[in-house]
Amino acid sequence: MLFLLFTIAISLAQTPSHPPKVPLTQQMRQAVGMAQHGDKKQALDLTVTLLRAHPDFVPALKLEGMLLEDAGRQTEAAVTYQKALKLAPDDTELLFKVGVFQLVAGDREQAVQLLNHHLRLTPKDSDAFYYLAQAYHLTGHDDLALNAIRQCVRIEPDNPPALQKYGELLCSSGDCEAALQWLLKAKHADPTLDRIDFDLGIANLRNMNLTDAREYAARAAQRQPNDPNVLALFGLVEVKLSQWQDAKGVLERVLTLRSNDVPSILELGHCELQLGNYQAAVDTLNRVLQLDPTQIIAHFYLSRAFAALGNTAESQHQTELHHKMMDQVSFVPSFESSGQDQVILAQARKLLSDHQEDQARMLFLNTFKGQSVTSANAYVFVGKVYLFMGKDEDGLRNLQHALQIEPTVRGAHTYEGILALKQSNLDKAEKEFKAELTNDPNYQTAIAEMGEVRYRQGRWAEAAQQLEKSRTMVPTLLFMLCDSYFHIGNIKDADLTAETLAAYGRDQQDVMQGMIELLNRNGQTDLAQRLSGNLAHP
Repeated sequence: MLFLLFTIAISLAQTPSHPPKVPLTQQMRQAVGMAQHGDKKQALDLTVTLLRAHPDFVPALKLEGMLLEDAGRQTEAAVTYQKALKLAPDDTELLFKVGVFQLVAGDREQAVQLLNHHLRLTPKDSDAFYYLAQAYHLTGHDDLALNAIRQCVRIEPDNPPALQKYGELLCSSGDCEAALQWLLKAKHADPTLDRIDFDLGIANLRNMNLTDAREYAARAAQRQPNDPNVLALFGLVEVKLSQWQDAKGVLERVLTLRSNDVPSILELGHCELQLGNYQAAVDTLNRVLQLDPTQIIAHFYLSRAFAALGNTAESQHQTELHHKMMDQVSFVPSFESSGQDQVILAQARKLLSDHQEDQARMLFLNTFKGQSVTSANAYVFVGKVYLFMGKDEDGLRNLQHALQIEPTVRGAHTYEGILALKQSNLDKAEKEFKAELTNDPNYQTAIAEMGEVRYRQGRWAEAAQQLEKSRTMVPTLLFMLCDSYFHIGNIKDADLTAETLAAYGRDQQDVMQGMIELLNRNGQTDLAQRLSGNLAHP
């Protein structure tokens, strides 16, 4: 606050003192003086009065924003700062302020733009690098986040919060050994840092230093006894150390604070199993699957609990379902289906909507640089996004250009085949998928889509073979696999596939409803009744 008051005073001193401006600057100096001497309410009242007469006077808007912020009126302060920034788009203090406000409000992309603009004008601002790192991290760009926090640490090598953030981001990126060094350095510099023991607990846990992880997690729980994230970490460490009774107590405390915390409920069910409370384990693990049917390990624990209760049939069923779902996720997905790709999809759509195709390709190349991507991959990405947007001609143009510059580029034939399927041209689709599989016989998406071709052709055994081989988790394709199994009389695998579909497709009401009808048509009324509980309700 004092710094902003100082900059406002400087700007007033630099304001040309033409006669019409003299009363205005005098009023501003009076308001600044009141704020400096602690009379903030009167300063705000005077500033509001001044702005009624001069609504575009930037120093007054900055002062009003500061006073509103200091009074805890954050929303009003943000609006005021944004208004001032529109009038002074290169004002570094406003760029920083609005950037941080946007970060807190959840508009991380806007925060990135504003903070980068600020840093182009003020390249040595460590605070701006700190918040930029957080914004990048929250948008899924951990490589850019690490670069930003490194700049922050270079500027202020002894800044404890910056050291802590560097360690936290290193841990998030998977370099937990280096993270430990920086987190310990931060703790040494300032042992009172907020959540430093929590961060050290996580880093030690990921390094499997369980004794140290327990020490830091216990210390964090002492300092923040009502923080469910801290308690969940402490409970997980106790589970890893096989301290089942202690872990159970901690996890139950988590659930009093956050009743539907799925990871904690899952570990509580694990504890009940290990403590011999088998019915309690079954009840707890079934609750996990009601909240999140994709928790595959819950089926493994349930199989053990049912076996201990003497329910051999249900134990065997849970084992088979666990194996079936593990098969669906046992392959390594390609980068094109990664979380980072999902982050840039929205940005790419916006660029393509604004007819900035070259920038969309550069976005892809800059995001995935260092991962052996080529310009042809970028054309495939843009083509795919165009298809998602319903712009088939533009999509096809980019896919065909990708094949011209790199005939074996991954995905181009597949997305041309998907477009052909959309147009019900099965011969064209089959040709494209076969071309893709000639280049890469293990490309899961092409294998799955070939399964859809066979399904639409009514070649049920081949459809089941291809869809099963693809290990797809796409609900519509799982429906086709389930139906194919029914057609060839494989009722057991059809039922298991239906349960898998219910896990991954519960938010897709039309697919779920179709599955229930499919089960009923094939005489599986009990399973249909049980899985109908997975239908989403508006």
